[in-house]
Amino acid sequence: MTTPRLQQHAPVPARTLTKVPAVTALFWGVKILTTGMGETTSDYLAHRLDPVIAVGVAGVLLAVSLASQLAARRYVPWIYWTAVVMVSVFGTMAADVLHVGVPYAVSTAFFAVVLAALFVLWFAVEGTLSIHSVRTVRRELFYWATVMTTFALGTAAGDLTAVTLHLGYLVAGVAFAVLFAIPALGRRVLRLNEVAAFWAAYIVTRPFGASFADWAGVSHARGGLALGTGPVSLALFAVIAALVGYLTAATRRPAH
Repeated sequence: MTTPRLQQHAPVPARTLTKVPAVTALFWGVKILTTGMGETTSDYLAHRLDPVIAVGVAGVLLAVSLASQLAARRYVPWIYWTAVVMVSVFGTMAADVLHVGVPYAVSTAFFAVVLAALFVLWFAVEGTLSIHSVRTVRRELFYWATVMTTFALGTAAGDLTAVTLHLGYLVAGVAFAVLFAIPALGRRVLRLNEVAAFWAAYIVTRPFGASFADWAGVSHARGGLALGTGPVSLALFAVIAALVGYLTAATRRPAH
């Protein structure tokens, strides 16, 4: 009889705890909301601040939030989701700045190549792309670099669909909602690889959330509801804060 290895039942040291949340319906909900907030917040600031100043401030806040996330020894909801929000804002700004004089089709292709290269490098170095294995600084750096790139790619792809292809923000949002559901369906019906399904859905969350946020914020002339990017950003922030507060309380709740 083979004796089970004791380390399978031993407590996991804090330093080896995963640094990212479990993938649940609430995870996807908050993630999609952050993409919408990043889009409208970036647009709001771009029309009120000098682009260089806006990108600089967002970059500093992103660096601070990522430093806090890297310093944490485990997943802390408010630290993690603050970093995601800042990645969303800065990633949107970076994609918009790159677009100046560059067609959306070109920027979309560029970020797609960068993302593919990151996946290849990450897998070559670590042997896995699973977020459940993000327990070391190096893996976390790969994770956040990938997250940043998915935001930039999603921004470019969303604008390509809504603007260049003239589908409009609402139609683009519906189209990306359908694309978002496909990996889950593939996972359930076709037994699609879990890691592949996760990253396929993750990439689509950016244009999915951003398209609907744009639709709510832009003018009637642009096919939107004309609610304004500022009010939409504040509303999304309030919902995100409430959900992250709930997640924080849930992590502190003693297990029964």
